[in-house]
Amino acid sequence: MTLQTALSGLDSAQTGLNTVSNDLANASTTAFKSQTALFEDLFPANATNTPGIGVTTEGISSDLTQGNLVPTGNPLDAAIQGNGYFIVNKNGVQQYTRDGSFQLSATGQLQNATGDTIQGYPESNGALSSTLSGITVNTGSVAANPSANLGVTLALNSGDAEIPTATAFSIANTASYNETSSVTAYDSLGNANRINLYFTQNTPAAAPLTPTWTIHAQPVLANGTTVGAPVTLTTLDFTNTGALASGSPAPLTVAWGDGAAPSALTFNFTGSTLGAQSFAVTGLTNDGYAPGNYSGTSISSNGAVTSTYSNGQTVTAGKLALANFINPEGLQPVSGNAFAASNSSGTPVVSLAGTGQAGTLAGGNLEQSNASTSSLLVSLIQYQQAYQANTSVIQTEQQDSQRLVQI
Repeated sequence: MTLQTALSGLDSAQTGLNTVSNDLANASTTAFKSQTALFEDLFPANATNTPGIGVTTEGISSDLTQGNLVPTGNPLDAAIQGNGYFIVNKNGVQQYTRDGSFQLSATGQLQNATGDTIQGYPESNGALSSTLSGITVNTGSVAANPSANLGVTLALNSGDAEIPTATAFSIANTASYNETSSVTAYDSLGNANRINLYFTQNTPAAAPLTPTWTIHAQPVLANGTTVGAPVTLTTLDFTNTGALASGSPAPLTVAWGDGAAPSALTFNFTGSTLGAQSFAVTGLTNDGYAPGNYSGTSISSNGAVTSTYSNGQTVTAGKLALANFINPEGLQPVSGNAFAASNSSGTPVVSLAGTGQAGTLAGGNLEQSNASTSSLLVSLIQYQQAYQANTSVIQTEQQDSQRLVQI
C-alpha cells in the first residue's frame, strides 16, 4: 500500500513539474495563459476511519487574467483590453486566441504568425458583411476619382470697392475683379488640374440693396495651360445680415482636352458670408483625388482594419470579430497559442470589439504572458521536493522488500 501511495505522489509531482515547466517555457509567449495542476486525495472505496491511499490529478486550471500590454511599434499588432478572443480559421477549423501578432500575406489577407486567417466582417462601400470571414487589405494602389463636388466657403469683404457692372471682366484687367483664389479639380486620369476663381463685388442696381458678387472661373491644366476662356460661374446674393441668400450650388462643365473625360463639377458656396472682414477662403472640400499607392494598415479600438494610401485616402477593409464564452475556463488549449471550444466552454458569442461583452482593442500593442516567473520558481522547488520525497519512500519500500526476501 505504501508503494502505491508513493507512486501516486510521484505521478502527481511529475504532473505539477510538467505544468510549471510549461508555464516557465511560455513566460515570454504573447498572451499565454498560465495553468495550475489541481490535485485531490484518494481513499479506499467504502472505507471509514482509514488513512488515504494517495493523490490523483483532479484537473488543470487555466488562469485567464489579462497580461500587461506592451507597445510593439507594429500597427498590425493588436491586444484585447477586456473580454474576448480573436477568431482564427486554421485549415477550416475555427479556433480562438488572445495573441494579436498579425501580419499580411502576399495577397493582403490578415493572418497570424502561423498563417491562420483572422476572422472578421469585411467591409465594402461602407457596409459591413454579415458573414464571418477573412479580411483582405488592398496592398496595391487605388485608382483616381474625378472631382464632382467642390465646396468653397468664403469670407467676402463688404469694404472692397464696388465695380460697375459696365466693366467688362478680364483676367488681365485687375480692376475688373476684387479678389482671386483657386481650387484643385482632379480629372478622370487623376491629374490635379486647377480652377482659378475671380470675385467681383458689383455695384447695387439701386440703394439700399446689398452688393452682389459675381464669380468667374478659368480652368487650368496641371501643366499650366488654360482651358478655353473664363466663364461666369455664378452670382452670389446676400441678405442685409451678410448671410448667403442665393447663387449656390453652381454647375461647371470642363472639357480638359488632356485625354481625360470631361468633368461635370458642382460648386457649393454654402456657409459663405459678407461683412466687414478680410477676404478669405475659410473652407474647402473636394470629393476627387489622384491615384495612390499603399502606405500601411492599422487596427483601431473598435477592430476596424484601416489602410492608408499616398494620396491621403483611407480604406477600411473590415472589422475584427471577438468571441466570448459562457465558461472560458472550459476552453481546450491547443498548439499555436490557441484554444478550441468544448462542451464545457459553450458555443462562442461573436460580436464586434467594444460591443456586448467584448473588450476593445489596443492597436500597436501585444498582451504579455500572465505567467509569474517568481511564483513558478517557488512552485517548481516544491514539486521537486515532493518528487524527491516520494522517490525516497519508494527506495525505502524497495529496501524493506529486499530484507523480507533475504529473511
